[in-house]
Amino acid sequence: KLRPDPLYDPYNREEGMRIKKHPILEFNQKEKIKFTLDGKELEGYKGEPIASALVAAGIKVLSRSIKYHRPRGFFCAIGKCSACLMKVNGVPNIRTCVTKLEEGMKVETQKGKGDFN
Repeated sequence: KLRPDPLYDPYNREEGMRIKKHPILEFNQKEKIKFTLDGKELEGYKGEPIASALVAAGIKVLSRSIKYHRPRGFFCAIGKCSACLMKVNGVPNIRTCVTKLEEGMKVETQKGKGDFN
């Protein structure tokens, strides 16, 4: 029996749901690092898109629509759709699908349009 390609099978639980081939970024999966999401410590690979690390950790909702607060998940992976906007290290409206993960990053979900405190 042929196994589906884990890069394109979103239901392949053995490989997790981590992006291994990104449409516009290059990164390797060698160095595991720690970061936080809303105060909870998570692990990812240095240089991978933040959204990839979140999806691999089982986080499905990255943001919510401004008007109706409907959940938004990982979608375009090239920074065009705004479904992945989050606050990173205190800066709102960061496109996490094209922002590379770094050690100790503080990632937070943001409400609505985000604030500029």
